[in-house]
Amino acid sequence: MCPPEYFTVEYAINPWMNPALPVDLALARQQWAELRSVYADLGHTVRIIDPKPGLPDMVFAANGATVIDGKVLGAKFAYPQRAGEGPAYLNWFRHNGYSTLIEAAYVNEGEGDIMFAHRAIVAGYGFRTDRAVHGQVAEVFGLPVISVRLVDPRFYHVDTALLVLSPEVAAYYPAAFDGPSRAALAAFFPTLIEADDDDAEALGLNGLSDGRSVVLPLQAVGLAVQIKAAGFTVVPVDMSEFKKAGGGPKCCTLELR
Repeated sequence: MCPPEYFTVEYAINPWMNPALPVDLALARQQWAELRSVYADLGHTVRIIDPKPGLPDMVFAANGATVIDGKVLGAKFAYPQRAGEGPAYLNWFRHNGYSTLIEAAYVNEGEGDIMFAHRAIVAGYGFRTDRAVHGQVAEVFGLPVISVRLVDPRFYHVDTALLVLSPEVAAYYPAAFDGPSRAALAAFFPTLIEADDDDAEALGLNGLSDGRSVVLPLQAVGLAVQIKAAGFTVVPVDMSEFKKAGGGPKCCTLELR
């Protein structure tokens, strides 16, 4: 995780961002600290990367890299405003005991569009990540890649529209994907929970699951009910300040597998 010391909305590179709506930085810091505490309470270890001035979106750690089996694929951002984040995250891994570091050959925004799904990787394209990176992902991590195309600009990363809950279960917002992608997800996951418009617009799918507990934006009330019914424990968190930049709990978290 990266503390939100420099977090603000000073430009607009997705439909959620509006520089005219200021961020309450004190509240953002509180919400981020509460998310960190939730992970600790669930028994997870949180590593911290120092934020850098001039990179207000560095708080969205999920975009910084993809890490599976200790291998690190670096990120390469679509917009110049975020370009400095890729090298900053790769440098952190370089100095923290990770020896297999791979530079991104194409634009990819880390776990935003490269989603670990246990038996495969679901990789998104359409708005940010270049589909050409999917081949590099398969080569680096040795897992099959399911390519899915995003079609709604509000859901510009896969992690805003798909939440893998376990090897067999996922939740998603069907309207965020094209028809072939919906079919591919239905073929891969035995159980798919469908989020409604309200929960999707609350960025309710931008959560994390450890296979037992699911950390979700608290505003996604209906989705929480469905996930509980599927046998998971839901841990709600308020990330309203980060939603102003199009992020939630998953966006603020890079999973170190």
